[in-house]
Amino acid sequence: MISLAGRDILHSWGKFVFTGIGLGLLIGVTLTMAGIYRGMVDDAKTLLDNSGADLWIVQQDTLGPYAEASSIYDDTYRSLLGMQGVAAASNVTYLTMQVRKTQARSTNMANEVRAMIVGTVTNAPAQPGQPAYLVAGRHITRDHYEAIADISSGLQLGENIKIRRNQYQVVGLTRRMVSSGGDPMIFIPLRDAQEAQFLKDNDAIVRQRARTAQNPALNRPNTPTLLAAVIQSQSVNNSVNAVLVQISPGTDPESVAEPIRRWKHLTVYTRVQMEDILIAKLIATSAKQIGMFLVILAIVSAAIVAFIIYTLTIGKIREIAVLKLIGTKNRTIATMILQQSLALGVIGFAVGKISATFWAPIFPKYVLLENSDAVSGFFAVMAICMLASLLAIRVALQVDPAEAIGG
Repeated sequence: MISLAGRDILHSWGKFVFTGIGLGLLIGVTLTMAGIYRGMVDDAKTLLDNSGADLWIVQQDTLGPYAEASSIYDDTYRSLLGMQGVAAASNVTYLTMQVRKTQARSTNMANEVRAMIVGTVTNAPAQPGQPAYLVAGRHITRDHYEAIADISSGLQLGENIKIRRNQYQVVGLTRRMVSSGGDPMIFIPLRDAQEAQFLKDNDAIVRQRARTAQNPALNRPNTPTLLAAVIQSQSVNNSVNAVLVQISPGTDPESVAEPIRRWKHLTVYTRVQMEDILIAKLIATSAKQIGMFLVILAIVSAAIVAFIIYTLTIGKIREIAVLKLIGTKNRTIATMILQQSLALGVIGFAVGKISATFWAPIFPKYVLLENSDAVSGFFAVMAICMLASLLAIRVALQVDPAEAIGG
């Protein structure tokens, strides 16, 4: 029996291989899109893992601190430490902003990095909210002007950065400490982070002080110290975004969270609830968009395979007619065309998997290529190739055997 698929591949192997490479690059893009989504989910889970928290205490009726703004008093953690099941509690602030290297003389974007600024307590490496580990340098030991940066930020030890008004020296480097959006984290002392997030700029402060001085209730002639006290209170911020809580081993998180909700009038999220917020709500739109791209890429891949197999089949009309003339069954002819389509899919998937593996580390955001996705992708490609070959099979089965001798 003549192998139509093998014969045609050998006869026009150049066209077949180059088609497989083109299809493979398209498959590589598809695998990369799936890896981008997996990377987004992994970033969200890594953010929760790196926080070291079992419970997130945030402002009432908010989804903070990662999905919505949240503001609570920074002395809240003291009352939480006395509650049953609470092993540790620590204040934390989060602020995403552009950070610039102070050595840079120009405003070139290459001298800036988009980062999540995390304010944590100092001299307490074991507290929740602190970097889990360092790859270089040391932890923050001073109350001001020191920072720890993730290596993906491109910052180096000893480098100076500017956050709002103040300059900070990078004293430590960590790895895989990123926000849910993939931005690298930069850790600074809590007080500095509170000032950076909540304190107004100098001009706004001057205007606010002028308004306060013009208020007769706050600027009484017989109480000269009242105005100074009010202005002083306006210059100090005592808010944080959340309190991270670690519970005692073997304690049910919900049994600790419920009394806090009831008596402290705060919103409390467990690890499962916070993961649902990040994945089901925060990145839901991006997931749908990636899903649409995957559908479009699958349709385009099917169209390419169908066109190529159809073109190759049209070029073999006489050979197919000869096969029919000598009594070859339709099932055998259909199997031969299907084999050719599947061979094209195998070549394309191999090229795509190799391509995605090589270019994934180049992407600015984390791309996670999982073996389960590769296996699912392989079977999806085979299914697409089988469906794409139906048009060519239909044309082949309609060929009249007389064409073999009628020319």
